[in-house]
Amino acid sequence: MNHPAQIRIPATYMRGGTSKGVFFRLEDLPAPCQQPGPARDALLLRVIGSPDPYGKHTDGMGGATSSTSKCVILSKSRVPDHDVDYLYGQVSINTAFVDWSGNCGNLSTAAGAFAIHAGLVDPARVPDNGVCRVRVWQANIGKTIIAHVPVRDGQVQETGDFELDGVTFPAAEIVLEFIDPADEGGGDAPASMFPTGNLVDTLDVPGVGALPATMIAAGITTIFVNAADIGYRGWELQDAVNGDPAALARFEAIRVAGALRMGLIKTPEEAASRQHTPKVAFVAPPADYAASSGKLIQAADIDLLARALSMGKLHHAMMGTCAVAIGAAAAIPGTLVNLAAGGGERQTVRFGHPSGTLRVGAEAKLADGQWTVSKAVMSRSARILMEGWVRVPPAV
Repeated sequence: MNHPAQIRIPATYMRGGTSKGVFFRLEDLPAPCQQPGPARDALLLRVIGSPDPYGKHTDGMGGATSSTSKCVILSKSRVPDHDVDYLYGQVSINTAFVDWSGNCGNLSTAAGAFAIHAGLVDPARVPDNGVCRVRVWQANIGKTIIAHVPVRDGQVQETGDFELDGVTFPAAEIVLEFIDPADEGGGDAPASMFPTGNLVDTLDVPGVGALPATMIAAGITTIFVNAADIGYRGWELQDAVNGDPAALARFEAIRVAGALRMGLIKTPEEAASRQHTPKVAFVAPPADYAASSGKLIQAADIDLLARALSMGKLHHAMMGTCAVAIGAAAAIPGTLVNLAAGGGERQTVRFGHPSGTLRVGAEAKLADGQWTVSKAVMSRSARILMEGWVRVPPAV
């Protein structure tokens, strides 16, 4: 039997924030994969190594976690006043499914850097030395992200002394601005920052009970609940949640109930095909705890505790988009996030997550009875881990 050779596709493996993913230029993909559809999904699944019933991604580039099972496609922007279009695919680990329903805030950092690396930014806009302002159009949610990427000798500066909890080694700091992050734009996304019209709702969750919840569409649609209401203290690490199947089932029930309440899905069964959004997070007032690295986080150094689930598991740090949601909710008096942080008006918040702490800023204002957030800001880092070609069997 004749077995043809694998095909090679130019690709770059990058870390962005606390995530990793395989980056492609749209023009480098095989022709059938340059358009959305089954061919593109099949390619990305095979690149990552999904679906994998063993849950290891041994035969692919994925890392068998929500933070490392990601693909990004970039192209020169077709949107005026933007440099690059950035499309993000969250690849399921054990099912044949790519979720395109939201953004990855961590890989947004790498998208700005990759845009320069890949020649997608007009060279006239890239300084010899300084900071390049990369205007990114986030195509999944129809939003603008500004990445302030440091440049040295005309190339992206990747090394530096910026430390990010959840990332082992320091690197160069990249500042991200999420412009008008409230509501996710397009498709079936909520039409306002608070899809139910309330800062706090009572969410009836089958098998769990009635819970106070703040449901917000900023950065990524997120359902916030109080840690104490679900039996937690807010300082839990991954093993405390991910090793408990009953707890994971309760979180999924909360996610499904919130998605129904916000109108993201019409039936509970639809949640299986929308794994990336919405997110579920739980918050608590500040307390001392030991991060996953063993580092002691002091209550006096943070405003609140926050933990979030991604693709059905507690995240090892904090998703960038969920950090935007935390910043936006913290800036609005009366939300559960704001109350956990002590209440009142604020423009920045530092929260404790499983790997350490993160500071995020948000500009919120109330006009005509509606809250809006014009911008959320945070710092991350990114670097290329490997570049060349990824290979896949031609049958894909």
